[in-house]
Amino acid sequence: MDRHTITLAHATDWPGFRRAARALVQAGVPPQEVQWFTAQGAAQDLFASPAPPGSSVDPLPSPAGGAAPRVPEDFLRLCERLVLHRNPVRFALMYRLLWRLVRERGLRHDPLDADRLQAHHMVRAVARDMHKMHAFVRFRPVTDTEGHTVQVAWFEPDHFITEANAGFFVRRFTQMRWAILTPDASVRWDGTALHTGPGGQRSDAPPPDAGEALWLTYYRHIFNPARLKTDMMRKEMPQRYWHNLPEASLITELARGAHERSARMVQAEATTPRKAIAPLIPSHAHASR
Repeated sequence: MDRHTITLAHATDWPGFRRAARALVQAGVPPQEVQWFTAQGAAQDLFASPAPPGSSVDPLPSPAGGAAPRVPEDFLRLCERLVLHRNPVRFALMYRLLWRLVRERGLRHDPLDADRLQAHHMVRAVARDMHKMHAFVRFRPVTDTEGHTVQVAWFEPDHFITEANAGFFVRRFTQMRWAILTPDASVRWDGTALHTGPGGQRSDAPPPDAGEALWLTYYRHIFNPARLKTDMMRKEMPQRYWHNLPEASLITELARGAHERSARMVQAEATTPRKAIAPLIPSHAHASR
């Protein structure tokens, strides 16, 4: 049995995967005869036989007269997210699903198929990771060499989502210069264009500043001890993110004193707001006077 080793250019090389998978399917190469690597993964695998440096993939087999594979559009959208998962089996899984979709017409209608279940489970993990990045990125200001203020954040995603997630931050902080550093990659927005770069280290991010102290003061004051639900908090804000969240340093202290503070709130006399808020009067009421 001939083995085909495919070495993709990088961890999220979706175009490279599509090119290789299309050629393999047209040549009739079954999934069990293909090994998938990325350039970085092959360098770390003592038993891998990667493509020569500088080459995105090994020489691909010639098509054996097979037609180009046609698959549902939602399969492509699934794979565009699946390729961001950190599990190294993702490329083999995507090719196996492609191979089966071409040959098993009923697969697309079988939601309980093991390969489909695994793919959707991995895609949900990627979606959760992207959502957590939206919520838990914390910027700190620095001044660049040209005197501009740049907001810089450090984040440690579970999956290869940094570049795929950059569009959210461009839309949300279009008027701001910012950079997000992660161990896998970095993205930087200069106000007009998005730039990508290699990964960094936590020490590359700026240290806490005066603005962070103000944020901690604000967080301490808005913390409501009567609404504390630690299990729900850990579910929505998993502890693996805490070491990059400034406010996380207050959680233990605030949670420990929540019961006592709640009791004092219950026992305290009702208070009157210092300033009465005038009721709104509809404009037609003024006209009728």
